[in-house]
Amino acid sequence: MSGTANAFFQGVSRLQSKANGHHPGWLKALRRSAFEWVSEHGFPTGKDESWKYTRVTPILEIPFALAEPGARCAVSFDDVGEFAGEFGGPRMVFVNGYFVRELSALKNLPEGVKLISLASVFAQEGEALESLLRRRLFRERPQAFTALNVALGEDGAFIRIPAHTSVEEPIHLVFISDAGATPLVSHPLSVVFAGVGSRATIVETHTGIAGGIYLSNAVTEIVLDEGAVVEHYKVQNEVESAFHLAFMDVRQGRGSQFSAHSVAVGAALARHEVQVTLEAPEAQVALNGLYLPRGRQHLDNPTTIVHAAPHCTSRELYKGVVDGHGRGVFDGHVVVQPGAMKTDARQTNKNLLLSASAQAYSRPRLEIFADDVKCAHGATVGQLDDEALYYLRTRGIPQQAARDLLTYAFAAEMLELIQVPPLRSRVQQMLATRFGDGPTAGVLA
Repeated sequence: MSGTANAFFQGVSRLQSKANGHHPGWLKALRRSAFEWVSEHGFPTGKDESWKYTRVTPILEIPFALAEPGARCAVSFDDVGEFAGEFGGPRMVFVNGYFVRELSALKNLPEGVKLISLASVFAQEGEALESLLRRRLFRERPQAFTALNVALGEDGAFIRIPAHTSVEEPIHLVFISDAGATPLVSHPLSVVFAGVGSRATIVETHTGIAGGIYLSNAVTEIVLDEGAVVEHYKVQNEVESAFHLAFMDVRQGRGSQFSAHSVAVGAALARHEVQVTLEAPEAQVALNGLYLPRGRQHLDNPTTIVHAAPHCTSRELYKGVVDGHGRGVFDGHVVVQPGAMKTDARQTNKNLLLSASAQAYSRPRLEIFADDVKCAHGATVGQLDDEALYYLRTRGIPQQAARDLLTYAFAAEMLELIQVPPLRSRVQQMLATRFGDGPTAGVLA
């Protein structure tokens, strides 16, 4: 472990003693194991293949303090909708990783649906999570920040949807960071169980209060039983002085359908890693992402889809729009395991560079260990079409407005994939603001 990484780990180790001790014995043992793993293996470097394009040194150099419950937040109950979006369904709000009931609205839930804070689950029925967390922490590709989440995380969302139950309105999980003068680190851990034949839509919003430095180190675990249908949306709009590291692990049963849509615009450095395992036949997954780094932002999008059973389908479409000195990364990995015949997998990544200093790294990969499969992947990196720009200019549209229109058109394809109308409108407005400041604002909005 390098000197910088060791100093960061020693600081984090001192934070361990502050963690809430009201946990079942198995969880305390797991936390100790997580710290031992980090101590032995250290933090990712450029030599780690999955972190090839992302350096975490800027994070390790900051002496973060562990976020604690009870922090005051600059956002009121009435302001949460404007600050993070209002989608009509139940809402759980977390400040610095801890559930805040006063800002939340637990409403419109069908009978039997459980939507509570993870801290309550740890305190009352921690055994319900033992098999999940024990199994998934030290998976095939463990890494230090996920281990730290399990070692230090105290709260998050716990969602359980009973068999054959449909939640019609989106469940909105809002994660707000408010660091103030002291750099803070939070470790929210959210768990979703979707029962047989159930249906639900979940929206995660990650944002923060300007003026502070913080690290949000988030983990989400989702398990779909047979025939379950889950749509997951994530909007990462952290302040640009912040860091955001996230890992989402998904396991799918027979005939289940999972779709994930991510929009990343914030943070100085952000990484949203997704791993999906299709564990039983006829499962389907679609992963879609839009990332928009500018200035000196670095936005990383590693994905892994494991086809572990026959007759499964996967689709991926990620688009990056990179401006200024920004860097966008897509590292997509599809693995077809032995015996996973009749796999149908497609993976696409497209990047648009808006400046000479913008950088896009694209690495779509296939590993196929089975016969009788259909797999394809492709990637493009390019600039705005000169002929299209010329056409718009000849119609009287100014140069910058024409660039904004074409950029918006490139990104807008991802809007059509968002099935929650209020969320689609919110993301559309975000794109209009990003690409349409000035003369095109009225056209794009």
